[in-house]
Order: sequence, then C-alpha cells, then structure tokens
Amino acid sequence: MAETHEQDVRVQILNSFLTTPHRKLEELAPLHTSALERDPLFYGHLALWYFDKGEVRDHKTLFVAHLATCNFSEFREVGWVLLQKLAPFEVSRVLNHSKRVLGKVPRSLKSAIAHYLKTRENNPRQFDGAALRARNDLKHLYASLHLKPGPRAQAILFAKQPPADSELAALKRLARAESSEEQALIILDSKLPYTTAIGAIKHITPALLVALINAMSPQEVINNMAALKRRGAFDDNEVKALIKQKLAEAAGDKRVSTLKAKKAIEVARLDTETERTLNEISDKRVAAKVEIKRPTALFVDKSSSMTNAIEVAKQLAALISAVINADFRVYAFDTAAFEIKARARQNERPVLSDWEQAFKFIKANGSTSIGAPLKRMYLDKIYTEQIIIVTDEGENSAPYFRSVWSDYTKEMQSTPAVIIVQVDSDYNRFSEDLQKEGIEVVKYKFAGDYYSLPNVLNLLAAPSKGELVDLIMRYELPQRPRLAMAK
Repeated sequence: MAETHEQDVRVQILNSFLTTPHRKLEELAPLHTSALERDPLFYGHLALWYFDKGEVRDHKTLFVAHLATCNFSEFREVGWVLLQKLAPFEVSRVLNHSKRVLGKVPRSLKSAIAHYLKTRENNPRQFDGAALRARNDLKHLYASLHLKPGPRAQAILFAKQPPADSELAALKRLARAESSEEQALIILDSKLPYTTAIGAIKHITPALLVALINAMSPQEVINNMAALKRRGAFDDNEVKALIKQKLAEAAGDKRVSTLKAKKAIEVARLDTETERTLNEISDKRVAAKVEIKRPTALFVDKSSSMTNAIEVAKQLAALISAVINADFRVYAFDTAAFEIKARARQNERPVLSDWEQAFKFIKANGSTSIGAPLKRMYLDKIYTEQIIIVTDEGENSAPYFRSVWSDYTKEMQSTPAVIIVQVDSDYNRFSEDLQKEGIEVVKYKFAGDYYSLPNVLNLLAAPSKGELVDLIMRYELPQRPRLAMAK
C-alpha cells in the first residue's frame, strides 16, 4: 500500500507538467508542497531531472523555492545550486513566492541570492546585461534582502549614473545619436539587445536591422520574428540572409525553447522556406532531448467538440515523429478509425506542416468509440507497446476500448501502456474502467499550454513508469561550492 501511495504522488507531479498555467505559481504551489512533504527524496531528484529535461519555467521556479525553504539541509543545498542557473526575473519570483506563499526566507536562500548577485557583479558584462533586461528585479533582490550592492551595481541600479563602459550608458548614447550609421556602431559595439535598443531608434534602416540582428541570440531572433517582419527584415536580401544564419545556429543552441519556433510561425505568418526552417529547428531541438525506441500509436478523438484534441494531436504527432526510432501509427476516430499518414520530403521526418496537411480533412463530429482504432490495429495485426489517446474520455459507442483490449493483447502478445492526454473535460470514467481491468494507465490533463507538450516525450521515451523513476533517481544531489559555503 505504501509503495502505491508513493507512486500516486510521483504520477501526480509528472501529470502537472501538462497542466502548467504560465505565471500562476500559486495554482501549482499546493502540488509541489504535497509532493515534497510526501516524497522528499523523489522530489529533490525530480528537480534536477526537470532542470535537465523540462522546459516550463514555472516548474523550475517552484522547485527552487520549495527546495530552498524546506526542512532538509540536503535539499536546501540542491535549491541553492539550482538557483544559480535562473534568470534574474526568475530569482525574483523565487524570493516573492518564498515570502508571500511559503512564508519564509531562510539564511540559505538569502545566501544563494547574495552569491548569485555577487557572481554577476564580478562579471561586469554579465551584470550589465542583467541590469539592462531586469533592472527592477535586481533592485528588488538587493532591497528586499538588505544586501549592499557593489560600486557598479550601486551606480547602475540606484544612482542612475551608469559607468561609461556599461550597456546602459551605451543606450543613452544610442538615443542621442543622429545618424543610422552611428546608431549601428553603438549597437554592434555594445551588443544592445533588440527589445531595449528598438525603443531608442526612430527610423529603422537595413543597416540598423543588420546591427540589431547581429546582437541578438538565436532565441531572440525567433521570439521577435513577427516584429522583424513588420520592420521589413524579410524585404532586404542581406537582412533575410542574416536571419537565416541565426536560425541555423538555433538548432544546436540548448537555450532555444522547443515550441517557441512553432509559435513564431503561427504569429508571424512567414514565407514557406522560413516556416520549414523553424519547424526543422524545433524538431532538431526535440531530437536532441530524447529518443523513443518503443513502437507507438497515437489515437486522436475527432468526435463532436473535439477540435482542441485534433490541434493537440498535430503537435504531439510532430514532436513524436522527430524522436521516434520505431513504428509510429496515428489514427483519428469517432465510431470508426482512420489512419493518418504525413508525407515528408524525401529522406526527412515529417514536421508540423506535414501533419497539418495530413489532418486537413479531419473535422470534429460524430460519436466516440475509443476502441475503434485499437480494433483496426488488431485486424491489421499492428504491434505497439504504448498508446497515446488524446480525448475527453467520453466513450459512448461500441466497439469499446476495454472490450477490444483482450483480443488485441492475446493476438499481438503485447500489453501496451496507455497514456491519456485529456482535453476539455474532467470526466474520469474511461480511465477508471481501464484501471479496473488491470491496464497500465497514466493520465495527463492538457490545459492549453502548448509549451509544456515536449515534456510528454521524456515519459514516452522511458520503457515504463518504474524505469522513468529509476532514471530520475540517478541524478546526483549537488552541494554548493566549498568557497560559497565558507562565506
């Protein structure tokens, strides 16, 4: 019974990876609190695994806040180390969450933040960049914890007298510059970030766009793709070539968010070539994270009101296609099943645009028979080891999944794991019925956050839930550097 109880906690927090609302930490805090209290050892290792594999910042912030304020010194050490990996605005959110929600700021957390700030002060370039992007967050950290800023931090953050060699001083020079050539030189020399520099420029020329894009990271180029298009970046061949070069760098940049490239396509309405490049970037980033080795099937509920399920399935199909090295089948279903096949370019894997084309005639209507695609696989003798079902769980027509299950498992000599991605519903009857039949079921509720979907891949890549837990537990708990402990 105790082992089952522990497993429930682990499944619950893994399930939360698909339901994370951005910037709503208070909604997830009880979940993290419960998991830490009921299984602190797993929670500590899970934090390390998530920093390595996960993409949703809200979870990383919560892991640090809850570990850094917990009652176990070993896990406070983990929180101390992980905090050093965060951006200034995330550290500010850790502090706010610790004070306002958890109600405490222990000395170890204050020490972690003090070390974080001192490390950046010791690197003027790093500190200036942080001050340029997150000045108010840095001021909040110093002031809230009564930490004395160093001379450079004092001059930039509080005295408003930035040193001549600082990026903030360069920004002031940029605002005063009269020619586009002078502005371009200031941007290039100081590497001013696009979002900051653009506000100081009145007239955008191709030369200025080149300077701005040169100063941008690949992720910044992707994030600002729509704004660059509005400013004519794709109308100039030299500027467009530079964007293409930055996008090529993005494929190997670990800092690039997997699905933000796909979001850029949706927002910016780019040309076909650039869209394909962005899709390839996303797929390469996904492929660098995991590899799925088990034959996998994706069942997509296309019954009435399941339009969102179809959209989620397109994203999942593209993500899985990028990392699977085994048979992968996709079926849409109402009371019948329809196999969906994406056609990619020769010798390439299908990308999102290929799956969108494959799904273009799939519309939400009809009743729901989740057993229909499983029966189709049974009749076609298709072997699989895991089935992802995107559905609201409202099965109301034969053939029923649980009825076909015994025939399929007996014929194919396989008992697939079932992963339910629940969309637009709180209905539990389907999953409960499967569990009563002894079928291995994991359920995730999707709440509209497409940025969290890549986290599913880590779970699909694991041979079983138990082996995934073993993988997480292999992450060694770190300790803060001895030099930092001595201070």
